[in-house]
Amino acid sequence: MTRADPAGRTLLAGLVILVAALAVLSLMVGPARLSPQEAFAGLFDGDGPAGIIVREIRLPRTLLALMIGATLGLSGAALQGLLRNPLAEPALFGAPQAAAAAASFVIAFRLFGATSLAVPLAGIAGALVSIGGLVTIAGRRASLTVTLLAGLALASFAGAATALILNLAPNPYAALEIAFWLLGSLEDRSRDHLLIATPFFIASWIMLGLAAPAFRALTLGEDAAESLGVAIERTRLLVVVGVALGVGAAVAVAGAIGFVGLVAPHLVRRAVGSDPARVCLPAALAGAALLLAADIAVRIVPAAVELKVGVVTALIGVPFFIAMIFSERRLLDGAPS
Repeated sequence: MTRADPAGRTLLAGLVILVAALAVLSLMVGPARLSPQEAFAGLFDGDGPAGIIVREIRLPRTLLALMIGATLGLSGAALQGLLRNPLAEPALFGAPQAAAAAASFVIAFRLFGATSLAVPLAGIAGALVSIGGLVTIAGRRASLTVTLLAGLALASFAGAATALILNLAPNPYAALEIAFWLLGSLEDRSRDHLLIATPFFIASWIMLGLAAPAFRALTLGEDAAESLGVAIERTRLLVVVGVALGVGAAVAVAGAIGFVGLVAPHLVRRAVGSDPARVCLPAALAGAALLLAADIAVRIVPAAVELKVGVVTALIGVPFFIAMIFSERRLLDGAPS
């Protein structure tokens, strides 16, 4: 048992408690404030006003925030473990951008609103197409560098396609609706959105969980990991497809939500040690806590129109990440040469 184990167990327990507390708070917060007792009663009593508010409106939103945050945090940790780069994040392989482009097309030209089920379905289809394109362009046996280059090319193309769709939108209202949707929000999400996205989240978690044990050996380099019996090609495919499925579904349902996948692994890395495989589960819980907290914040802040959760995560994430960079610099500057 390593020295980091007690700290890791304490961190996991603390994160589980924090996520549970934030989930309960999420059920309570909104235009109609509920007490903890009313929120719990609403979960099991669907006939009263509290039951309708909790079960039909707030529970799907809370579960989506939890699962999307967990998926983004886990995806960030998996990519950082695979690439051995602490700056790796889920947009590297183009799935979020492809999901956004497909959903934007549906909103602009198919006359569906941003809350229509056609939007997440189109977004998930776009993410799946990006996976197929990535595998076709890079090839199943491509090196990591070739895979990254193919992913960046697809991401750039999808970003340009989204800009073109905004430019060709048939009216300014459609363009404005796309722009607001791209900012990221969980407002007005329903059980149907939850049911559509959940299978993709679960598939993503399974794939990334299967790939995680290989990250420990990959810290020694790909050649050394392969000599230790790690299937590099299988690990790379599991991570790429797992991240694309999970993050593509997240973007399809909630729009673009940035920085959670980048920041969440850094929040927990010091507590669990240098083993990247052990970062995955705490990073998923930290991501869930971050997105739950951000979604609660947008409902608490007084505003004529509810703030977009993607804006809040960026506003919080950028200064926090800069602070972490300065902290790392101080550690490096204080280290003996």
